[in-house]
Amino acid sequence: MIPRVGEPVDRNRRYRIRPGAYAVLVRNGEVLLTHQQEPHPEFQLPGGGIDPGEATIPALHREILEETGWRAGRLTRLGAFRRFTFMPEYDLWAEKICHVYLGRPSLQTGRPLEVGHSAIWTNPQLAVEMVGNEGDRLFLKKLFR
Repeated sequence: MIPRVGEPVDRNRRYRIRPGAYAVLVRNGEVLLTHQQEPHPEFQLPGGGIDPGEATIPALHREILEETGWRAGRLTRLGAFRRFTFMPEYDLWAEKICHVYLGRPSLQTGRPLEVGHSAIWTNPQLAVEMVGNEGDRLFLKKLFR
């Protein structure tokens, strides 16, 4: 069973399942986060939605590069969480199934490709406090308690 985090399910609302992959990327004792400016400013684990027909690991590599400008290696699955949320950028209520991996940033290719994203390095304890959703926080706490 995948643990649920965040807001309770609204039984009167229809949710679309939205699978995604996210990474805890650690290098030299620091964690790489992405800061997303829109639709509201938030620190997050790098990652995002898995497009139809796309496999999980290639989607994660794509999202990491888009949001941070880094390539990553040594990805190991840590687990998953799910949350029910509104996604204003898609005008969609979603049940997000979030697969979380541990990895190591291997090469910085440049700036983030996605507009409004910034790559942020921070210490693990501060990362726990910075991330904007409980699922990201859950996995960071498990790794760095």
